[in-house]
Amino acid sequence: MNIFKLSIKNILNKPLNSFITVVLLALGIGIISLLLQLNSLIKDQMDNNLRGIDMVVGAKGSPLQLILSSVYHIDSPTGNISLKEAEEISNNKMVGSSIKLLYGDNHKGYRIVGADKKLIELYKGEIKEGKEWENPFEVVVGSKVYEKLNIKLGDSLLSSHGLRETGETHSDKSFKVVGLLKTSNSVMDQLIITSPESVWDIHSSHDHDEDGHEHEHDEDEHEHDEDEHKEITAMLIKFKNPMNIIQFPRQINENTNLQAAVPSYEISRLFKLFGFGIDTLIYLAYLIIIVSGFSLFINLFNSMNDKKYEMALIRTLGASRFQLSRMIIFESLILTISGFLTGLLFSRFGVMFVSSLMDESINYNLETIIILYEEYWLLGLSILLGLISSLIPAIQVYKMNISKILADE
Repeated sequence: MNIFKLSIKNILNKPLNSFITVVLLALGIGIISLLLQLNSLIKDQMDNNLRGIDMVVGAKGSPLQLILSSVYHIDSPTGNISLKEAEEISNNKMVGSSIKLLYGDNHKGYRIVGADKKLIELYKGEIKEGKEWENPFEVVVGSKVYEKLNIKLGDSLLSSHGLRETGETHSDKSFKVVGLLKTSNSVMDQLIITSPESVWDIHSSHDHDEDGHEHEHDEDEHEHDEDEHKEITAMLIKFKNPMNIIQFPRQINENTNLQAAVPSYEISRLFKLFGFGIDTLIYLAYLIIIVSGFSLFINLFNSMNDKKYEMALIRTLGASRFQLSRMIIFESLILTISGFLTGLLFSRFGVMFVSSLMDESINYNLETIIILYEEYWLLGLSILLGLISSLIPAIQVYKMNISKILADE
């Protein structure tokens, strides 16, 4: 006698009850799994982009905004800072290395960043085709940018002012694509990178008066004035000694007009702010799982009472007490494991949906989806829920009095 087939038939005989049980469990498992996946993927993405950066220096404002704009490139900059002041900081004996960043323009929504070539080294970037820039207005393009926009070596790119496509286009000068970068799974994949001089040059070329005419300057005086007033947007810093992270940022914030922010601290604070909301949703999901357990128990209990006569007949045909109890347990486990698998499927579609929204709004996506360690615990929880829900019905079936049931019928 195939007890497993009988369990499936019992489930199919009450499709609505079975469906409700599976949906409730899938909803609870799916919410928890989705939150775990998003938390893991976003944290990995954040940590991956923080490597080698101990401190960020920029204009006064929100430290979190400074980090989001200069490290993750998903916010507007807090302003510009003097190149002269930035160089004084980079020459400090506590600083091991520094990378100057200039940004504020885009090409079709993707940021154009003027930076030292050390930025590519920071993210272990490798050239897939072409070479790194050597001359002004040469750029290397991140993998996501050239894949999305179908950019090839030798193409000319026009920049627009601002970080959105709607900005004024600098149509008088274009950038030439000389290199395409391999995928690095970092923020560099979504950037167009060029030399700082290129960014300074494209903006100085727009030094016009109100009538659109260029101002006249003595050449030497103009060059000196340009150097004296050059600005950058931010600077990424790596310390020689990790202990300097405690003291140096405070010195900058208290003694200069600049702002120093520690990325690891700000991102940790951001996750703590979101942590309360995530925990609340997880508790709600566990409550839904408990409700699905009660639903499963009631479903099994009612099914057992409705089919006492059929079960008594099965016993007379040779089935043992243990086989009938096992049928109830199988029925419960089939429903809970189905709910678990449906929940995992729901969470994966959820990650894909959130990833597409992030891709559309901030050019980030969450491509890598793995089975998390915590999800094995969810599988164990689902199996435990199935066993507990079937315990009382299985015991009652085991103790069932065949003679009495058949006589009553």
